[in-house]
Parts: sequence; structure tokens; C-alpha cells
Amino acid sequence: MTRRFGACILDAEGLRLTAPEKALFREFDPFGFILFARNIDSADQVRALCGDLREAVGREAPITIDQEGGRVQRLRGPLWRDWLPPLEQVSGAGENAAKAMYLRYRLIAQELYDLGIDSNCAPLVDVAGPDTHPFLKNRCYGFDPDTVADMGRAVANGLLDGGVLPVVKHIPGHGRAVVDSHLDLPVVGVAHADLSATDFAPFKALNDLPMGMTAHLVYSSIDPQPATTSSRMMQVIRDEIGFDGLIMTDDVSMKALKGSLGDISRAALAAGCDVVLHCNGTLAERVEVAEAAGRMTETGQKRAERALAARKRPVEVDISALEAKLDALMNGRG
Repeated sequence: MTRRFGACILDAEGLRLTAPEKALFREFDPFGFILFARNIDSADQVRALCGDLREAVGREAPITIDQEGGRVQRLRGPLWRDWLPPLEQVSGAGENAAKAMYLRYRLIAQELYDLGIDSNCAPLVDVAGPDTHPFLKNRCYGFDPDTVADMGRAVANGLLDGGVLPVVKHIPGHGRAVVDSHLDLPVVGVAHADLSATDFAPFKALNDLPMGMTAHLVYSSIDPQPATTSSRMMQVIRDEIGFDGLIMTDDVSMKALKGSLGDISRAALAAGCDVVLHCNGTLAERVEVAEAAGRMTETGQKRAERALAARKRPVEVDISALEAKLDALMNGRG
């Protein structure tokens, strides 16, 4: 019988793994890893770090990153491409927006795959509104669920065709948040029916994607608990939205969630999340999360294996031709 993965996704402190980090990962066998700007220096260094991470767990563990573009991109110039904020890209491309977003994320996937990174925390299909907090607004793809779903599908296809697993976020929708969940807990008081018609709709349209990331906010018409630790919200995600992929939490160290990291991790898994994501912590904090998370459930393991099976070799393309096509679309020559 296959040994179940650890029910966590962890990060690394620097450019290469330390001996204590290697020992931690070897012991707890986290499902996967996430990289940040502090882990990025050169192409060869990133490849070596990805090798370190996979060697520590003895398998081709998924390695993810936040490479949305705009403010949220860990790979930056001059070594890698810089990107407009997603909302600006969509707006600038006009009627060619879906084609542009596909090309954008196909090019992003090429850069990631070349480094050994085989997952990206995108598409972000939160529906923007007039009051969406600035930390999120220009990371969104639009202001209506149909547009957002279409852009999200284009993003996901671009990543998958480039050999990179997409992580749809922030399920079941973060667009109505008027505070930054990195610092505070957003509370949304909109009726369930209105949430279903708008915020939840893009996630339902993309419910076949292999992985999703939760939203750290309260939908008070459904449950007073934050979605990440709410069994009622997990029921909505699984049954109403119909998402049966692997669900990871957003970073459990964000200030939206209160309590110890161990308690938050256990609560998220008890609610129905499959994997706990922990970022930007000390070695002791990573140990706390890994111990609390333990091993995946049987169902979680099946979802994890199904997600990993969705990884494929990139479709061969002429990257220069894709760049030229994207430039043409953005300059009205599509």
C-alpha cells in the first residue's frame, strides 16, 4: 500500500535547504512545497533547490509558486518576464482577452517548468467589485462571473499545456472582501443565493481543475466560521460548487485566522481541507504544522494522486512565436 503523503505544503527558508530542513521534510513527507522570492536567485540555483526538495522526500513532489503577474510574481526581470497586473492585461486585450491570458500563462508555465516548478497558484477567479480591497482587486480578471470564468479557463489551459498544475483560488470566492486577509478577517454578509449566483459561479465552471485553495473569510449567511475551518463551507464547495479536486488552505499563518498554527491546521483538516499550506515560518512553526497535519486521509490521498496524474509534459511550441502573438493581441493586431 502506498504510504500516504503528509497533509501539508511547506516552504524553505533560503536559496538551498539546510540540514534541519532536509531532516524535517524527510520525516514528515509533505505533499508538496511552495517557493517565494527569498528562494529565487538564479535559474541554476532554483533548479538545485527544487532538486533538494524532491530528494528530501524521495519522490517527484509538486512544487508550487505564486506567479500571477503584477504585484504577485516571485520570478521577476531581468532573468524572467515581468507581467502587467491581470486586470490590466484583460482590459488591454479587449475582445482578445481570453487568447491573451492563455498565451500569458503558457509563457509563465514555460518559465516555471524550465526551473523544475510544476504548479502555479492560479487562476484567481474571485469576482471583483467596486469595494474589493486593493490587495486583491487588480489581481482579478473581471467584474462578472462569466468573464472571470472564461479568463480562468484560459489561464488553466495555458498552465496545463505548459506542464504546470493550476491551483484555482480563492475558493469559494474572495472578491467581496473589503479588508486584507493577510492582516484581518473579512466578513461578508451577502445572502447565500447572491453568493451562489456571482462569487461561487466561476469556481463551479472550473470545478474540474485538479487543485484549489481556500479563502480566509467569513460568509455570515452560511457560517460564522472562516471558510478554511468551516465544515459547512466545505460542504458548499464539494456539493454546491461540485469541486472534487484537492483542496489546500490558503497560508495558515495569515492574520485572518486566530489560534495556534497547530490548532488552525487541525481545524482546517477536520472541516474538510485535504492539505494545510504554511508559509513564512520558522523551522519550529513548520514542525508544529507538520505534526498537526499528520498524514492525508484516504480520500485526500486519492485526490492528491489524481492531481499529480494531471501533470503532463508540455506541448511543444515556438516560444518566440507565442511572444509575438501576445504582443500583437495587446497592440490591436490580433
